[in-house]
Amino acid sequence: MSNGANLDRLTELAGIETEYWDIWGNHHQVGDAQKRSILAALGLSARDEEQIAASIDRLSAATWRRWLPPVVVAFENEPIQLTLSLPAERAEWPVVLRVTSEAGEESEELFRPAEAPVRARRGVDGREVRRYDVPLSVTLPCGYHTVCAEAHAEEQTLLIVAPRRCWLPPELDAGGRTWGLSAQLYSLRRPGNWGIGDFTDLRQLVDAAADLGATVIGLNPLHALFLARPDEASPYSPSSRLFLNPLYIDVEAIAEFAACSEAQALARAHEGELAAARAGGSVAYRQIKPIKLAVLEKVYACFAREQGTAAEARRKDFEHFRAEHGEALRRYALFEVLCEEFDGKAWQQWPDGFRRPSDPLVAEFARTHAVRVEFFEFLQWQADRQLAAAQARALGRGLAVGIYRDLAVGADRSGADAWSDQEVIVQDAKVGCPPDPFNMLGQDWGIPPLHPLTMRAQCYQPFIAMLRANMRHAGGLRIDHVMGLMHLFWIPMGGTPADGAYVKYPFDEMLAILALESQRHRCLVVGEDLGTVPEGFREKMAAANVLSYRVLYFEKEGDRFRQPEEYPGLALACVTTHDLATLEGFWRGADIDLKQRLALYPSADAESGERNARLHDRWLLLQALRGQELLPNGLDPDNIDGTPMSPQLIAAMHAYLARSPASILLVQIDDLMREQEQINLPGTVFERPNWRRRLSMCVDELSTAPVVQALQPALADRSAGS
Repeated sequence: MSNGANLDRLTELAGIETEYWDIWGNHHQVGDAQKRSILAALGLSARDEEQIAASIDRLSAATWRRWLPPVVVAFENEPIQLTLSLPAERAEWPVVLRVTSEAGEESEELFRPAEAPVRARRGVDGREVRRYDVPLSVTLPCGYHTVCAEAHAEEQTLLIVAPRRCWLPPELDAGGRTWGLSAQLYSLRRPGNWGIGDFTDLRQLVDAAADLGATVIGLNPLHALFLARPDEASPYSPSSRLFLNPLYIDVEAIAEFAACSEAQALARAHEGELAAARAGGSVAYRQIKPIKLAVLEKVYACFAREQGTAAEARRKDFEHFRAEHGEALRRYALFEVLCEEFDGKAWQQWPDGFRRPSDPLVAEFARTHAVRVEFFEFLQWQADRQLAAAQARALGRGLAVGIYRDLAVGADRSGADAWSDQEVIVQDAKVGCPPDPFNMLGQDWGIPPLHPLTMRAQCYQPFIAMLRANMRHAGGLRIDHVMGLMHLFWIPMGGTPADGAYVKYPFDEMLAILALESQRHRCLVVGEDLGTVPEGFREKMAAANVLSYRVLYFEKEGDRFRQPEEYPGLALACVTTHDLATLEGFWRGADIDLKQRLALYPSADAESGERNARLHDRWLLLQALRGQELLPNGLDPDNIDGTPMSPQLIAAMHAYLARSPASILLVQIDDLMREQEQINLPGTVFERPNWRRRLSMCVDELSTAPVVQALQPALADRSAGS
């Protein structure tokens, strides 16, 4: 076999796709240099034929060296079957399999290899290994169970019994329709907040939504960002996806604040700065963060020394929270303290002895900084309890789903997650996507991927923990770039999207885990399936009750926008998103002007082509509205140069989607308030201040907004479940 053939074999075993088609149908072949770079990121040496052969043996023989695989997935009320790989000399003797249910109940199964057919044979480490299919007679409920062979009890198999489908609220499962609001939490305004939207603003938004008849509140990812680096504001490039951003805490809503004179005095001393932050059009992270943390430190000190029955109950709740989140919480808090110690530098630049959580110097540091570590645990406790209160408020006000959270596709390589779990988070690659309508040059998101093989070897514990953390206090979860369950576009470090290739993930097993956690948390799932979507992917997601994410701007077929009745029922429909122009900006071409100023077009022809396409899209949208008899009076699709965006036209766009069978219509609060500037421009980081713009109106003014008034009839139909 030639070196090229060996490389191809290794590439296939590693799950690297050797070709792909972009969204416009252009074919891309992955070259040998790209293959080697991505193999190296996976920890597989491929510089020469000897290394390639060793890597092939490592991958191909790995499953044969274990008696049982690390993970087996079965489905509820369906037969369970295991794969057993036995040395030939052991195959003459019966094998006892011990099954332990999640509840701790044990049972045994006896398998006689000598009486069973051999499915496959292979030479491994100089001896023959035989493979058998082993059916289990035990019936197990949905959950996480374990299986081991008594002779090899040290090898545990995680047996996951999962439902076939994710959870849906009964009314949506029966074909009903509803609607909700989407918002970036940090952008919310309230006279009493500290210049950044907080969990009290969220409760206020819940009340406003309930008054309007909504049942869903869609939010940006609430993940923990970098407190030591406040200018890094993207919720889609967080420090940790397991914990919350403490800046969303409403300091004045903490029980101890009312009795803490030091905290109150410090807040009053900064009132001028807080007033300026409240009045600003952008979130002033660099000014807000130190004030908020300083006051929170005073609140924590009062909590730590407070006495009495109420204080004891609060401490007990805090200790319960710490125990519930265990080592993951301790590591996150310790990471924050280390970030302070080393001036916000990336952990890869910390001194030797601090770059791994298991280092002895880290343990000593944790001991000598225990109070500060507990402070950051305290912040997570407060954020968690305030988010829980907002969701309880939503359910109490009759919102069937309530808060719908967002899970970013990854976390920053210099963040808490990457430091805490270095085996599964790949440091030598980054995630992005090929060229698409978001960015014609392709996208490099800069975030590291999870290692698919290591994650499976770890029985998906990092993936399960992430789902649980983000389904907590939520009735819905949006998974950003949900195609990542099937494959992710890896780019070698130092490379560009042109150097990337897709790497496969254990899709069926991850989807089964998603369905199990969804059912357990009673949390519906929306998959953001925009961009380059693999053939057949949406059908598989629909079969699992995962809602497709349909954006009006992209829902075109040929030279027309799809009619409302052409949208799928199992979908969330919206006009636009945080990564696209607001309706006002779309209509004016503000996003095109911005990309032109930032030189994001590969050529002048590309820019002029998008301007012409936008003008045509405006015409097509007006034609679509006319076809549904939703065109506002006085508008002429054939004379649109001077046609302004108006409350009536914004309402008509949403009324168009409201007529679709899509389960959920999500209305962006930015469009209800007629914002022009989009929150984020994909492909930019330092070129413009993404993730900072605040809303121009306070939340309590929403009900009187002209767009809301114009849209009420269409929303009322959805509220009635029609």
